[in-house]
Amino acid sequence: MRRNHVSPPHPDPTGAPSQGTSDDAQQRVRPRRARGGGVALLAVGLAGALAVPAAAAVRPDGAETGGVPAAQVEWGECPADVTDEAAPYVLTCAKVPVPLDYADPGGEQIELQISRLASDNPEARRGVLLLNPGGPGGSGLTQSTLLMSRGLPDSVLDAYDLIGMDTRGVGHSTRVDCGFTGAGYFSNIPPYAVDDAAVVEQAKVVKAAAEQCAANDENGLLRHVSTANMARDLDSIRAALREEKASYLGYSYGSALGAAYASMFPETADRVVLDSNVGDTHLNQERLRTFALGMEQTFPDFAKWAAKRHTAYGLGRTPAQVRATYFETAERLDRDPVLGVDGALFRQVVFGGLYSPLSYGRTAQTWQSLRDGDAAAARSLLDSNLLDGVLSDGAATRDEASPLSNALSVFAASTCNDSDWPEDVRSYRRAVAEDREKFPLFGAASANILPCAYWSDPVEPPVRISAEGPHNVLILQNRRDPVTPLAGGQRLHEKFGDRSRLVTVDGSGHGVYALGDNACALNVGTTYLVEGKMPRRDVVCPAG
Repeated sequence: MRRNHVSPPHPDPTGAPSQGTSDDAQQRVRPRRARGGGVALLAVGLAGALAVPAAAAVRPDGAETGGVPAAQVEWGECPADVTDEAAPYVLTCAKVPVPLDYADPGGEQIELQISRLASDNPEARRGVLLLNPGGPGGSGLTQSTLLMSRGLPDSVLDAYDLIGMDTRGVGHSTRVDCGFTGAGYFSNIPPYAVDDAAVVEQAKVVKAAAEQCAANDENGLLRHVSTANMARDLDSIRAALREEKASYLGYSYGSALGAAYASMFPETADRVVLDSNVGDTHLNQERLRTFALGMEQTFPDFAKWAAKRHTAYGLGRTPAQVRATYFETAERLDRDPVLGVDGALFRQVVFGGLYSPLSYGRTAQTWQSLRDGDAAAARSLLDSNLLDGVLSDGAATRDEASPLSNALSVFAASTCNDSDWPEDVRSYRRAVAEDREKFPLFGAASANILPCAYWSDPVEPPVRISAEGPHNVLILQNRRDPVTPLAGGQRLHEKFGDRSRLVTVDGSGHGVYALGDNACALNVGTTYLVEGKMPRRDVVCPAG
């Protein structure tokens, strides 16, 4: 869950954090370029628990154990698109081989592409900070430079080499791709079902998507794309970097991956920060349905904002009128789409616009043009990155490969492999009907059917969060988050028990640490990452 997009749910990192200081940590916030270079030794790392046999361990000094020889790789240039996206910062990249199947650690290997924004302060450096932007399916190779551009304190980069990555199946790692085009299946979030017949129609779409994934899984990787295996990959990367422990910072789905990592590898997971929390180690039907709750809780912030700007946008003089205008616009587009944008897509655009208050202006402009039936403005929307790769010339592109195909494929594989999903279409029809009434803004979308209903059975059960382990999990959560509501952070904190502290921010949007504008949360997170000082009790950060 990373950038604001109609497709994969992940944080929209568009906020600029306050550059405050605390008594615990003096924070220097300034742009800097990374200094590359260096060599990292590589070897197969530890496998996880859950009855899966462990691979051989590698000691930090590089000596091999268990008969598995240590490999060696050199940091080098990153792929051109990564270099371009990272500019003006300079990253180095490397490939890490890991087992396709951790039950067979000596068998077929796949590659993980990792990146490094290196500390240039040897005296302050304490290790590596593994990063995950969410998704699942989002590339994380430039997550370090994104955080730096948003004001990540220099003290964090002094303390760590920031390690980004494409998780298994993604981008420049050994990838999976179901070969989706722009037609039919084009979003990880199901479309809003305007009636019961729409659920039945969506079932046909996702059944075809699941079958297409199975048909295109030529290398057998698809069934091994899971949160448990990604957590094992994290520890393999740690071992490859010759680190005794690795710290971790993950957002949205990255919170689920981080929760799995801290639970499976309590002895090697160091300081763990989980931001904008799914509430477990996997995204099942129950968790997906909380998107509707999140929109209900977050929409009032946008409605207040828009009501204060009634003269500019004309969406309503009061928050209640803005809400009424939302339903009127959606229902009008249900009957009469504007250049291919129907009510379902409009609802997703508004949902995505709640990821960050900085998106409110653009969301209001989009809404205004669609409400007024302004075809020229609607065309501008279609050409914008809000719907990049979704629609073209008023209709889905049918023959060309979708630029979202890889992200869609990884999201489907990880989500469906992580847990059992209902297989009876009638259960989704009931859920949609319930949530349409309970959460009218978006309930009939997030309760709708996914390809998981037609997926093969999971290889292993979901990772169970373990309260046994060090006191090392810091949980950051906005009160109002459209994708991962506050209840997710609270649930995760309850599961970790004494291992965790919860930082609740009186804020709105998806993403807190270095992505929001709350100085309190920035200071608490930085103090923990840099100095290892966990709050003595849970923290409530006031607005601003």
